[in-house]
Amino acid sequence: MSDSRNDLSAKDRLLLAATNLMDRGEDFSTRDVLAAAQVTAPTLYHHFGNKQGLTDAVARHGFSQYVVIAPTSADAVGAIRDGWRQHVEFGLEHPRFYARLYGNIEPGRPCAVTAPALDMLLRVLEPAAIDGRLLVAPRQAAPRILAANVGVTLSLIGQPEDARDPDLSAALCEAVLASVFEDLVSAHRPTVGVASHAIALAAGLPRANVSLSDAERALLLELLERIANAEDAR
Repeated sequence: MSDSRNDLSAKDRLLLAATNLMDRGEDFSTRDVLAAAQVTAPTLYHHFGNKQGLTDAVARHGFSQYVVIAPTSADAVGAIRDGWRQHVEFGLEHPRFYARLYGNIEPGRPCAVTAPALDMLLRVLEPAAIDGRLLVAPRQAAPRILAANVGVTLSLIGQPEDARDPDLSAALCEAVLASVFEDLVSAHRPTVGVASHAIALAAGLPRANVSLSDAERALLLELLERIANAEDAR
């Protein structure tokens, strides 16, 4: 997180000032960030609306810098592993920033980076679902992966560096992936589960050239969801 101010616009100076304050773990005021950025209040309101808008913009910018998952990757498992590792590394490199980002949330109000993080995961998971590789639907899998990733990062941040379990993050990642991807546990099963077929059909239905009424489509999706969630189908 650089502190260079050369040729920065007022908007960039506000982002940089807020980022530096958050990186130090400070509960900054609007006045603090205005002074650090050397701009006036109307400039902040023009670009971000209010302090929360600025904080959310910093969070989204930080997320885009530390996690990059290739949405077209044929190796969905590898792509998620890479994103998981990047996520944890960023949290440990910027613990105070990360703790403010994910630790200071309000009830019913998701963190500013939750939506883009889930979207990134869905772009990897949905093609895998169409290929019949998932044990659960993409919109169930993505929040589980993200919740585990955030949880293990916060857990590691809270541990003394010399007492951290170096294998904790990777072990949890593999456990979560094994609960999502059929092919990671297929060696222990004679055939692909019926649930995976149901999930694949539901994921591919929007692209299918099939003449169905809205009611028929809704009924089919409901039945597929029930099959996918049935324990005996796994």
